[in-house]
Order: sequence, then structure tokens, then C-alpha cells
Amino acid sequence: GWCPLSPAGAQTTQLQVEPPWRPAVLWDRVTLTCQGSGTAGATTWYKDGQRWGQEGVDSFIVTESGTYTCYRPGSGLSPPVHVVNATPVLQVPARVLLEGDTMSLRCRL
Repeated sequence: GWCPLSPAGAQTTQLQVEPPWRPAVLWDRVTLTCQGSGTAGATTWYKDGQRWGQEGVDSFIVTESGTYTCYRPGSGLSPPVHVVNATPVLQVPARVLLEGDTMSLRCRL
């Protein structure tokens, strides 16, 4: 679930995940927010590759496990976010990590 690097100045759509852990776990009450330079209020959501949910909602609390992406006119399709309903799961911070960084791991049982 890492976001690819974009060319300088490129405007892309991203999915923000709260709480910021990967993989996202359903029973964490995960909120997905679609962000980008594209038109606010014109978000289209996809779950497992199929159009899903209400168009125009920029943020929602996930109630089903699956792979989510969002699309915004003007900035395109986001990278996917996987939400799982499994236990136990080892989670890592949802940010880019570099060699030598200190990182916290979270084990959910």
C-alpha cells in the first residue's frame, strides 16, 4: 500500500487512512478520505474493482473488508488501500520508511 513517487509538480489522487496503519483493519473503525487536486465533491469510489458507494462523498467509515480506490476528475485514480478483517495482524506505519528509521510495529489480536 505504498504511494508511488510522482514526477515533480504532478497532481495525483491519494487515499488517506485513519488510523494510519497498514494493513488497515476493519474493526479499527477505519476512515478513508479521498484527497487530490481534482474536483471536490465529485469522488467516485471503487471496491474490489467495482464502482461502489455514493458518488460525491469524499470521506467515509469502512464497514466491509476489501480493496478500495477513489477517482477524482482532474487528478485521477488513487493507489489502492486494502482493508482486512483478519486476526492476528502485524501492522506498520502508513508512511514511507527509509533504512535506519526507527519504526513502531503494532500486533492486533
